[in-house]
Order: sequence, then C-alpha cells, then structure tokens
Amino acid sequence: MIRLDAVSKQHGKQILFLDASMSVFKGEKVGLVGPNGSGKSTIFRLVVKEEQPDGGAVAIDRGITIGYFNQDVGEMAGRSVVEETISGAGEVAEVGKRVHELEHAMGDPDRADELEKLIEEFGEAQARFDELGGYALESKAREILAGLGFRQEIVDDDVGKLSGGWKMRVALARILLMRPDVLLLDEPTNHLDIESIIWLERFLKDFTGALVMTSHDREFLNRLVTKIVEIDGGELTTFSGNYDFYEKQRAIFAQQHEAQFARQQAMLAKEEAFIARFKARASHAAQVQSRVKKLEKIEKVEPPRRRKVVEFDFKQPPRSGEDVAKLDAVKKGYGARVIYDSLDLLIRRRERWCVMGVNGAGKSTLLKLIAGATEPTLGNVTIGASVKMGYFAQHAMELLDPKKTVFETLQAAYPFATQGSLRTLAGVFGFSGDDVEKSCRVLSGGEKARVVLAVMLYDPPNFLVLDEPTNHLDMDTKETLLKALEGFEGTMLFVSHDRQFLSALSNRTLEVTPDGVRSYGGGYKEYVAATGHEAPGVS
Repeated sequence: MIRLDAVSKQHGKQILFLDASMSVFKGEKVGLVGPNGSGKSTIFRLVVKEEQPDGGAVAIDRGITIGYFNQDVGEMAGRSVVEETISGAGEVAEVGKRVHELEHAMGDPDRADELEKLIEEFGEAQARFDELGGYALESKAREILAGLGFRQEIVDDDVGKLSGGWKMRVALARILLMRPDVLLLDEPTNHLDIESIIWLERFLKDFTGALVMTSHDREFLNRLVTKIVEIDGGELTTFSGNYDFYEKQRAIFAQQHEAQFARQQAMLAKEEAFIARFKARASHAAQVQSRVKKLEKIEKVEPPRRRKVVEFDFKQPPRSGEDVAKLDAVKKGYGARVIYDSLDLLIRRRERWCVMGVNGAGKSTLLKLIAGATEPTLGNVTIGASVKMGYFAQHAMELLDPKKTVFETLQAAYPFATQGSLRTLAGVFGFSGDDVEKSCRVLSGGEKARVVLAVMLYDPPNFLVLDEPTNHLDMDTKETLLKALEGFEGTMLFVSHDRQFLSALSNRTLEVTPDGVRSYGGGYKEYVAATGHEAPGVS
C-alpha cells in the first residue's frame, strides 16, 4: 500500500535518511521507533505529501485513503464537539454536507426552476450517503468520543471551550471516525488516560486497515504492532514482531555486529603488522604486495553505533517517620459536586500507592489534598514527622522562569552542585549538548516536565507525589526514570496511565469510584488479578 524506495532526506545539515526503504502492506500494524529527532514524524509527512524526499520515491497505491493524526490540531471553535468530529470524516462528511445543502436548495422558492435537477442530484447524494453509512455517523462519532473519555454534556458543547489536550482527543476521534485505508498515528496516547488508552487499543485491534504509529507507551506497542521499523543513523531497519521482540533482536544484531567488527579489526591489525615488519625486505616483497592488495579489496565493517543512554546515580532520600500521610474523615467537593466524603487513608513509609479511577473521579484532587495544593472541605490531612515532599503536577511546568535556560534553572535550584553533575542530570532527562542552553520559554510541554522532574530528583524528597510524571517522556528517558524510582527508598503516591510504570513501581493500589474509595494490599498487577480489569470502568 505504501512504499519508501531508497529515500534520502535532509533537514539543514542533519541527514535524516540515506537510501532508506520500508513498506506497509494491507492490514499490517507497524510501529515506528527511534530516538527523538531521528525522523519518525518526517516519514508521516512524506507519506501525506507535506514534504518531498530529496532522493528516491514515496509510492502510494491508487485510491488509498489516509488518515493522519499528529500533535498539531489547528483551530477548533464554533461547532459542537460531535459536529467537529463528524466534519473530518472524509468523503462521508462531504457528501452529508452536500445532502444538507440540497435539502435547503429544494425548499428555496427562488430555485423552483431547478427543482427537477436538484431532486435528481439529491437522490444520488442521499444514496451515496446511505452507502457510506452516513445515517449512523453521528452515533458512531458519539461512541468514539465516549471511548476517548468525553462526557455526554461536553459532546454537545462548543469545541472551542476545550483545553489543548481535549482538542487533541477530538482530532483523534475525527481520524478514527474516518475509517481510512491507512491510519498514521503520531503519539496518539499522549493526552489519554488509561481507560481511553485501553479503549483505543481495542478499537485499533479491530481496525482492518493498515496502521503505522509512533508511541512512547511500550505496552501499547506490544499489544498492537506486528512489525517494527527502526530509524537509526539514517537507515530504516524492519523487524517482524512487537516491541519486546524488536529489542531482543536488536540486542542480538548489536552483539553479532560487535563480534564481526572485533574479528575484522584483529585480522586487519595482524595483516598490517606483517606488512610493517616485512615491507623493507626484498625477500618478502611479493607477500607484502599481495597482502596490501588484499586489504585494499576488503569491505570494512562499520564500527558499532552505540545508542547513548545516560544513567544517573540518584541520591537516596533521608528517612522519614513511619506514618507519612494521614487523611481523617476528609470531605472534598467543588460546588454541589462531592468528590470525597469521610475518606480515611494512611500512607506508611516505603509504600508505593498508585491511584486508579475513571476520568474525573478525583485522582488529581487526592494528590492535591495530600500535597497541600487544595484544602479539604471537612476533616484533616496530616503529614508525618521528617517528611520532605516532592509534588509533580501538570501545572508545575508553569512555575519555570521563562527567562532562564535549562542549565540556569538547574543551577538556580542547586547553586553548590558541580557543572559536570548538573550537565549529567540534564542529559538523563534528554537535554544533551547545546540543548541545556534552550530557554524555558521555547520548551515544549514534555520538555518542561522533564526539567521539573530533573530539579525534583537531583536531591530527592522522601515522599514523592506524582501526577502523570511520564507524559511526553520518550522511551529512553522513561526507562531512566523508572530505573531511578525502582531503587528509590522513600514513599510514593502517583497517578499514571503507563501500565509498565504502574506494574513496576506500585505495591499498594487505591481505586477511586463513584461508590467510594477501595484499597488493595498489592500493586497494579495484583489489582488487575483481583478485579479482572486493567482500569476502573473497563470490563
């Protein structure tokens, strides 16, 4: 369906692809992987003709419809959420619009002389609309929006009132409703909670067209894709299987390449030593000449490329008292809406609580109550002795000084730290080389989140309260953070939509439901086993 044949592409001085090839066949589900900036999004733009290759060709089978979701959703206002969703459904939306126009035209007395022609055109348009499933379009749109977490009252309200993250969900719903032959999804899970991710996973499993996507959610890739295309150093390499299989294969290939390179280097060193030793002796002239020619003809094995993943040895926090946080008969509401009523909770040292709950259940409110970011309506929240808290919330990014660079932000937080340790810290969170000189004003949401996490974890608190800490983190940064937190000896309370993160870090689970709060003695894995579902509200 789609083929990249010997494609070359350069952005400024950066070479993204050099004679790179890949193909996508009917019904395939393909994951695009590679370091940030390697060219994953560029492949999508090449396919939809937003960019042209410098060399080679991008071939797409005739008549193929392509739906492309990216992070740039554009302007949305003036229509309801459901109308905005339907507007992007491709041919069916256009035909529906034409049916509507013709209905008006047939009732216009000024166009009475055209009535016969209008009726004929209306009949054709209506038949096509019916053939494309147009009369079920609104119910399908509402079903998709519900799956992506929209409540009924929001669906019929103005799309312009939504935040950027919710507009992203509308843009995704629009593409899914389109049901194209090929879906191109660039980070579709970035703004979704775990319930919506699980719903999307099921939707895409049932999708019969081809799918090409990028995602920093390892579990999501593992469950969906049957092929991985890796972008690294200008090359595209295809692996059959899911992400875990790709990682194992890549490790095997890297070992084989390393061994092959080492063998050739040893052979070259031996031959060169012979040449150097005997080149001045006439008796060995023929042998020396023969070996020189042999070396000239040998195709050199490229030295192995090692992907640089910076690791950082995070300090262990000071010990807290045994009781870290306690909620006594806490009531919390906003207006007439009561979120918690008579909530009791005790968090003890070294417990790692993950908080589960459907969208809007009050997960972030619980974290705010414990962090002191909001007050209870009734009851008490008590923080224990010797507790040093670190609170990561989405709004924490807004507290960064836009005038400071990344490095100046780290330096301001830790004026006595060495430049080397701060640069290493920045590297761990994806700011290597000149990236540390980026102004906080120009950072993306994900980059700002990484700066806030870096500041928090350099001198870690003994009680971490984290609200979606992995949003926008790439695979390598997420792995580094996961490794650091696995060895963390303090206490944790966190909300996350990342199932790998939930499984690896939690040893207690709190489920927030409309009927009250339930606690589970084990972590996320035990919660799934006990409840039979991966998230509340998901059967």
